[in-house]
Amino acid sequence: MLASKIQRRAFSASARDLSKVAVLGAAGGIGQPLSLLLKMNTRVTDLALYDIRLGPGVAADVSHVNTKSTVKGYDPTPSGLAACLKGSDIVLIPAGVPRKPGMTRDDLFNTNASIVRDLAKAVAESAPKAKVLVIANPVNSTVPICAEVFKAKGVYNPKTLFGVTTLDVVRASRFVSEIKNTDPKDENITVVGGHSGVTIVPLFSQSNHPDLSSNAELVKRVQFGGDEVVKAKDGAGSATLSMAMAGARMADSLLRAADGEKGVVEPTFVDSPLYKDQGIDFFSSKVELGPNGVEKILPIGKVDANEEKLIEACLGDLKKNIEKGVSFVAQNPGN
Repeated sequence: MLASKIQRRAFSASARDLSKVAVLGAAGGIGQPLSLLLKMNTRVTDLALYDIRLGPGVAADVSHVNTKSTVKGYDPTPSGLAACLKGSDIVLIPAGVPRKPGMTRDDLFNTNASIVRDLAKAVAESAPKAKVLVIANPVNSTVPICAEVFKAKGVYNPKTLFGVTTLDVVRASRFVSEIKNTDPKDENITVVGGHSGVTIVPLFSQSNHPDLSSNAELVKRVQFGGDEVVKAKDGAGSATLSMAMAGARMADSLLRAADGEKGVVEPTFVDSPLYKDQGIDFFSSKVELGPNGVEKILPIGKVDANEEKLIEACLGDLKKNIEKGVSFVAQNPGN
């Protein structure tokens, strides 16, 4: 339903300036469906695809979809990556290894941290003004990694770096609709915090169904929904299709805001003032988007006693996750 909504909005888009969107990790489980969804979005006029293998092949496949955007795949070389990124308005980073049964997002850290660090360096050098959407897990740590790299390169802009947490909202609305027998598009569930386990905090008290705030089983399902997919895929992958849809939705929202649409609000993990007084520099909440990226970070609003406890638990873990990303770059600056 949400994917079709993106498509309807995209196909009705008016002519606009050229928009180049790059996907780093385009041949992976998330990258391929994400690339397809972006090809279907007529706000995207130039789609650039990069991966360490099969990038040109995925590009050739996706390029046959009958929308007007051009698609090009780039060779897995430093010059190929630089050419892919040059002139990009939006860069999405789904690159990295997926979770397997029994793995947490933190288990992915050592491998994915290095991948994200190196890609962030390439972005800083070849597309420093692009809006960067980080999908690679653990997002709570990979977004701070990007920030530290950009700071070291002198190009950090807190308004243009986003961790994609849209899937948590998508899941929450779907799970609620299953319980209440409603249409998911009518369920506007605010989810704040981070993007793993207890750092994911759904605020059901602010929804049409405040009674669900005390439903511990539902809260846990939203927090650990990804585990359902990992288990069901039986070692063959994690949440790729739903994550691709969430990434495409976030990219579409940024494109709509860049196109001048007002009131575009998405939940996203950004450099935020909400809990900086507690040493937490990044936090996911509703963010109003504008032509330059972050326009306004909205307050969390009133929460109930159950949610206060969830937020308290979130903050402890989130602070550690952020510090882990910052420390990684300090200790492993790379080449």
